[in-house]
Amino acid sequence: MSSQEEHPNSGEVVSPPEAQPGLEAAMPRDPVELADTSLQAQPNEEFMPSRAASNGNSPAALSAKEASEPAARAERASVAPAAEGANESAAVSGAPAVAASTQAASATEPPIDNSESDDESLGMAEVESLMESMEAAPTLTVGEIVQGHVLSVTGDEVVIDLGLKCEAVIPRIEFSSGDGEINIQPGQTVRVMVEKFDELGGTAVVSRHRAMQEELWEEIERAFYEEKPIRGRVVQRVKGGLEVNIGVHAFMPASQADLKPHPSLDEWIGQEIECKVIKLNRKRDNVVVSRRKALEEESNQRKTALLEHIAEGVVLRGRVKNLTDYGAFVDLGGIDGLLHMTDLSWARVAHPSEVVQAGQEVEVKVLKFDREKERVSLGIKQLAPDPWETVASHFHAGDHVTGKVVSVTDYGAFVELEPGVEGLIHTSEMSWTRRLRHPSKILKPGEMAEVAILNVNPEQRRISLSLRQALPDPWKGLSDRMGAGTVVKGRVRHFTDFGAFIEVEEGVDGLIHVSNLSWTRNVKHPSEMLRKGQEVEAVVLNVDMENRRLSLGLKQLQPDAWESFFSKTNVGDMVHAKVTRRTSFGVFAEIEEGIEGLCHISEIGSCDPGSDVGMPKVGDELEFRVIRLNPEEKKISLSTRSESRKATREREKAPEPVGLSRMAEAFSSAGITTPAMARASGAGDRNNSH
Repeated sequence: MSSQEEHPNSGEVVSPPEAQPGLEAAMPRDPVELADTSLQAQPNEEFMPSRAASNGNSPAALSAKEASEPAARAERASVAPAAEGANESAAVSGAPAVAASTQAASATEPPIDNSESDDESLGMAEVESLMESMEAAPTLTVGEIVQGHVLSVTGDEVVIDLGLKCEAVIPRIEFSSGDGEINIQPGQTVRVMVEKFDELGGTAVVSRHRAMQEELWEEIERAFYEEKPIRGRVVQRVKGGLEVNIGVHAFMPASQADLKPHPSLDEWIGQEIECKVIKLNRKRDNVVVSRRKALEEESNQRKTALLEHIAEGVVLRGRVKNLTDYGAFVDLGGIDGLLHMTDLSWARVAHPSEVVQAGQEVEVKVLKFDREKERVSLGIKQLAPDPWETVASHFHAGDHVTGKVVSVTDYGAFVELEPGVEGLIHTSEMSWTRRLRHPSKILKPGEMAEVAILNVNPEQRRISLSLRQALPDPWKGLSDRMGAGTVVKGRVRHFTDFGAFIEVEEGVDGLIHVSNLSWTRNVKHPSEMLRKGQEVEAVVLNVDMENRRLSLGLKQLQPDAWESFFSKTNVGDMVHAKVTRRTSFGVFAEIEEGIEGLCHISEIGSCDPGSDVGMPKVGDELEFRVIRLNPEEKKISLSTRSESRKATREREKAPEPVGLSRMAEAFSSAGITTPAMARASGAGDRNNSH
């Protein structure tokens, strides 16, 4: 017969009396069995004295009882076998057998005195108390989660002590963790679910897995109804959102993944997140969670706490959310603050990424706070000392320092002298001689440059620098080294439309104007006579120290051919020339190398005006008469006529000489000149001149 059974009426799982600790005999719940049990549960006489004493019995009664103890013990010895037989028969035949055994016991028991009757009453009360406690003792119910103790762990099984002298065996695999490890040791306490219970046999079937599932669902339901967050791991991306493992598989819509729409949900796969249960249907195993709800609640809590103590000048910690071209936004805990690029560092910052990165934890100082609009301006550089506070003591006008070129603009270059302190080299201070179109022709960002400090203004945070003054001035003493008329050598550096620049010394360039390239050639561009990099000699024409200008001449190395020609040629002289070109108004003829004269069409004797008949051809060599010279403009007028037409016209138009009287002729022959004769002579000269 099984030691555990299920009551047919109540459906409860009942533990047998022998399974209760401290009990030695079965304690049936049936009233008839209770009566039979009272016979077996008579108290032992060995502990009766103390019990009687505790109930107020006198020492005399105890002595009388001790005197009759041998006889009573013999009587109980004879009764005990009968009681045991009656008990066994009662277990088989039920209440009638119990009644018969009770009557037999009563018939065989000899009469006892009053003191012994008191002892029996005391034993009955104790039995009744034990029966009541047994009825209230815990039992196992199918579907109930109970706590057990691990007795032993074998290769595949774990033996659990459920109490009530009941043990259960659970497959060891049910104790495996999420990573597959099995960590269970004897003596540990675990919770299991009762799946089956045999009260008569004292055996039970329990499950650790179902207990964990039940506890998990209870936790999920509690989190749902109490609106508390729960942790889970994102498993994979599914249609419309993500699958999250919170012990059971839950669905998180894409719109609930973050506070703002996120471009890529795959970033959360494999991550532990905190979310809230927003929909629950246990029957269908349908759970919907939201990370957004948890973030909003956390953000509101942090925001409330932040608003209580935020103020200008307070130093806070935050996380960089994102970067822009003008700064970075920092999450302070429910409120975002702007960290402008100019407040990232005392040094020059081209982009916020040079100082901070997205997701980085930073310490910032509150510069401005608008409580109504909840706008916060932050700064990092304000946490460090201002380097301009010590500039006046570190840098002085006239000092030569070395710095790093950090920026080049159209008007100059900025040089970092120390972190957070920059100075400007204006284009006018770049070079002693070169006229720069852009500073980048000399300096590049990142280069190191030695500069001279011109001025320091800490109030306006300005330092003026000079690159050229850190070098020796090449113009110093130039007029002593290169006076006017000095012949110098140099290299052609570059051309302009008006001339060529020649580097005569390092840092000193001179200009050869196109008009000073040749005495005879009409040069339109210096490249007609020179090339870049060519070594040439030139004559110093002028040195302007104030404006730092040096004028050079190339043709001055040779005598002036025009000057030589004009010195030896007079009007009326005949010259031999070669026609070089023809025009509509005449021909040009080369008299000497580089010296040309113009013969107007009116001075070509064989040519008719208005036609080309008789016009000399290019290459013809003819004899020309010089009819006009202009040394200042270097112009020569020629004619092929033996006498110029102008001279003939003047002669034809000349008036007759003023006649002299015979008296005057006589005086003249005698060598005497009268006033009338002088006047007449002067008038004649004037007419001839016209």
